[in-house]
Amino acid sequence: MTTAFYPGSFDPITNGHLDIVKRASSIFEKLIIGVYDIPQKSLLFSAAERVELARKAVVDYKNVQVTSYSGITVEFARKAGAQVLVRGLRASSDFEREFEMALMNKKLAPDIELVCFMANLRYQFLSSSLLKEIINLGGNLDDMMPAHVSAALNNKLLP
Repeated sequence: MTTAFYPGSFDPITNGHLDIVKRASSIFEKLIIGVYDIPQKSLLFSAAERVELARKAVVDYKNVQVTSYSGITVEFARKAGAQVLVRGLRASSDFEREFEMALMNKKLAPDIELVCFMANLRYQFLSSSLLKEIINLGGNLDDMMPAHVSAALNNKLLP
């Protein structure tokens, strides 16, 4: 059984992330979404909130589970039994960062492969940071995230 690990902060999970989940879950027998618990980084949602938002978003995917983790990603992936890391790429700037991480991860865990999914054209520009900024300014991007994520963002950002 091939298990893949899809790490990220997911602050919050977007339809772009879910597009990667849909595609990866159709290829791998098991997909674990790893919500990185980054205490030193300023995030809108706590790790527990981000896990719950992600779980609700993937409830229909029977081979997908969501967990939080901290520490070195490839070490957690190995402990979880993953043979593959999944990442999404939107633009050339993503590629440079992902390439650097891939080389370091290969040094740390040569047995774990990396599979990158090119972002769907519809989500090429989408990031959680940009989504939060637009919502905070009163914009509407409901078609870029699940309804429960939109509600959670509005509760956090809007008076």
